[in-house]
Amino acid sequence: MDTQIDAVRERLEALAEELGELAFVRLRDAAEAGATKSPEIERRLTRARRAVEKAAHLLGDDAGIDI
Repeated sequence: MDTQIDAVRERLEALAEELGELAFVRLRDAAEAGATKSPEIERRLTRARRAVEKAAHLLGDDAGIDI
């Protein structure tokens, strides 16, 4: 696969991991503050992480397409 595409995919994977970590921190902070449900920012970060993971998957070798 094209090395430029691989580089973008790797950056997307790193970004997805960072978004997941941010979501976890926000969730932990909310729980420590006594919240009984997840904060909106955690849900938005999780949705963004999933979208970025999908984008990375579309660029992956296992996507089954030739680019």
